Amino acid sequence: MELIDWIVLTGTLAFIVIFGYIKTRGSRDVKDYILGNNEAKWYTIGLSVMATQASAITFLSTPGQAFHDGMGFVQFYFGLPFATIVICMVFIPIYHKLKVYTAYEFLENRFDLKTRSLAAILFLIQRGLAAGITIYAPSIILSAVLEWNLETLNLIIGVLVIIYTVSGGTKAVNVTQKHQMFIIMLGMLAAFFIILYYLPSDITFGKALKIAGANNKLNILDFSFDSDNRYTFWYGITGGFFLMLAYFGTDQSQVQRYLSGKSVRESQLGLIFNAFLKIPMQFFILLVGVMVFVFYQYNHSPLNFNPAAQKAVMESPYKKEYLQLDVEHRLSEVVKKIAQDQFSAALDIKEYEATVAAKNKIIELNKEEQERREKAKEIIKKVDSSIETNDKDYVFIHFILNNLPTGVIGLLLAMILSAAMSSTASELNALGTITTIDIYKRNQRKEKSEEHYLKASKGFTLLWGIIAILFANFGSLVENLIQLVNIIGSIFYGNVLGIFLIAFFLKFIKANATFIGALITQAIVIIIYYYAIYIHPAGEEKVSYLMLNLYGCLLIVVIASILQLMLPKKLSNGTRKS
Repeated sequence: MELIDWIVLTGTLAFIVIFGYIKTRGSRDVKDYILGNNEAKWYTIGLSVMATQASAITFLSTPGQAFHDGMGFVQFYFGLPFATIVICMVFIPIYHKLKVYTAYEFLENRFDLKTRSLAAILFLIQRGLAAGITIYAPSIILSAVLEWNLETLNLIIGVLVIIYTVSGGTKAVNVTQKHQMFIIMLGMLAAFFIILYYLPSDITFGKALKIAGANNKLNILDFSFDSDNRYTFWYGITGGFFLMLAYFGTDQSQVQRYLSGKSVRESQLGLIFNAFLKIPMQFFILLVGVMVFVFYQYNHSPLNFNPAAQKAVMESPYKKEYLQLDVEHRLSEVVKKIAQDQFSAALDIKEYEATVAAKNKIIELNKEEQERREKAKEIIKKVDSSIETNDKDYVFIHFILNNLPTGVIGLLLAMILSAAMSSTASELNALGTITTIDIYKRNQRKEKSEEHYLKASKGFTLLWGIIAILFANFGSLVENLIQLVNIIGSIFYGNVLGIFLIAFFLKFIKANATFIGALITQAIVIIIYYYAIYIHPAGEEKVSYLMLNLYGCLLIVVIASILQLMLPKKLSNGTRKS
């Protein structure tokens, strides 16, 4: 990195932190701190909702996902528009009518304290883990690529977020996320156009898409019922729908964004704004990854993008074996470039047979390359089984650092860290709110002052920030990071969503039946995850993790219904709010 990159990087991050601190410090009371005094407008809500979901993992992992597997991941978001309709029609009006600080306050009004507390604790577990991952994900990758200290990076990201989040609460999160989204999209647009500029002069954007299509990278829709395929249209509108419904409807890190709206209409417009832009944004990020793939059809790429893995091999007895594989890889890249040129020329003259022959040659060469990459992974595992061989998360950052011009590198790194800060800020804000309102305040026997709860909110936000940093320091990279975050959410979201759906629509089911049903459901979902997903290698799961959202939701509804019919009437009702 050059001096200009450091100036761009540090200047951008310093602006966000200082602006957020100065603009929003001095909250008057708990409502001002947690709900931003209900002053947020629809576009602020929309950008904040989007920035909360779009963590650094999104911008590090998603291009790598597209590089390896193509555009199919976009199907994961197909359930979002349908989920948004339900949330706007059902969830938001009820939340605003009850004037709640958190989503889980509603559950006590409908059921009882223990059901509210259970849902809050489930949120704290999964979102607390996710907060650590959103810090850890960019840190582990940047530390490996830039050779920065991992613990130091975790500390820097965590402390920067803590400064303005603890100081300004929800208002600080909302204000800073508008600027962070601007930086994020500016960075992705810069990367996209630079990739197109770096392609050979005769390779237009249209030709680049045809090259990507020849390598099956543009297969966006998959209507198959293949259980081994994680991302299909059907999984997207079923499992994806329930995940999005749970995430945007019951996850406090998102609910708190639109609870800060000036009115029901502002909150609804903010969510609709997000629904309209989210899928195109994810499509564009995946497209950037596909263009990175096309770029590496004409330029050298490493056998494995994880620099730590390559370094370990070079210092091991397996160095010669790995270098021989690398020689084969480099020779193949020359042949592949010739095949790409032949494919491009055949497209120009519109010669069908020549186009098909060149396309088949490219597919064959890329298949052989993939086999070499798998052999490279096997060598790396021989060196050290603890080294992460799945290099999807390193593809985009490798491209950034090795190919982008000075200044743009600093902008893209600022983009990644801004994304990490925006999502982490929302999570810490929500974790502090839930701990204060649903756990601490609700279980206080003696009512405290507004000032006391304001200080408690800041204190718990700080505590969760410290916990997130500690967890990040002890985290471990598991396969693809964007999938890891969604897996953690999927384990818990379906159960919590089911509790809310029972509360909204199934009035005959009472508190105890719901509470016991939720405990049983959570145990079953964890067992399904362990035996059907965790113990199977990627791509060979017996169940897609997206379907855990559907299973969890259906299980609690069925189990709670049965329990309601079986339990004595006095026992099934529970104890309502006192």
